[in-house]
Amino acid sequence: MTVEVLYFAWLRERVGQPRETVQTDAPTPRALIAELVARSESHAAAFADMAALRCAVDQRLTDLDAPLAGAREVAFFPPMTGG
Repeated sequence: MTVEVLYFAWLRERVGQPRETVQTDAPTPRALIAELVARSESHAAAFADMAALRCAVDQRLTDLDAPLAGAREVAFFPPMTGG
């Protein structure tokens, strides 16, 4: 499947781009991350701290082990605080 991967905040800075289109067979966001990490050192740096990572699939917050089947967009971002 083809998904649009969006990066926000320091993830965008480390990857070096705000989005990319990815061809993947990953069943979950966690598996997608593993594929992305294998792509480049900048991706590996962006995903080095999985505890500081949040994910949304098709604009719905989810965990990293949620199914990706049929997803069109996956967004990764750091935890947010209110204020």
